[in-house]
Amino acid sequence: MSTLDPASPPTGELPFFVYGTLLPGEPNHDLFLRGRTSGERAAVLHRALLYDGPGYPYAIDGHGRVHGTLLTAAPGVYEELLGLLDHLEEYLGPGHPRNLYERVVREIELPGEERAGKGQPEEGTPEEGTPEEGAPGAGTVRAWVYLAAAAVTRSLRTGGSVIDGGRWVTRRPPGGPRTP
Repeated sequence: MSTLDPASPPTGELPFFVYGTLLPGEPNHDLFLRGRTSGERAAVLHRALLYDGPGYPYAIDGHGRVHGTLLTAAPGVYEELLGLLDHLEEYLGPGHPRNLYERVVREIELPGEERAGKGQPEEGTPEEGTPEEGAPGAGTVRAWVYLAAAAVTRSLRTGGSVIDGGRWVTRRPPGGPRTP
């Protein structure tokens, strides 16, 4: 599992991995992120599954991957952005019984990053940009991710609908209405 030791909290300002209504082009992107980010790039969360929710998705630990965007907070707005995202995701604190999501630190792959210390791929290994399924590449960073809280995860595992391919935006019908 890619969970980092919760007993040693992260230091510094970690970027955020988003995979639903905060993605570029989605309704909450402009509402919560406009003017608050200094960088956004495609990224992948390995060892996770994406489930359909009531107008927004949930990611949980699992055997798959979730495609999304890595966001870096603009200078001077990190605490504001962290508070806004915690409020949006209904995160009240680690393990709080009323959490909708838990904010956790995970390793996030940045597709297309050169593997550290490698030039050409070794014979029999995947080409650059196509890491083995479920295995993060060397181009990884630690980031905050909002995963479904324990009660939500239990419900999803028993009766939820997995989003094949781990891309939530593909769930909207072309030209269909966007959810809030």
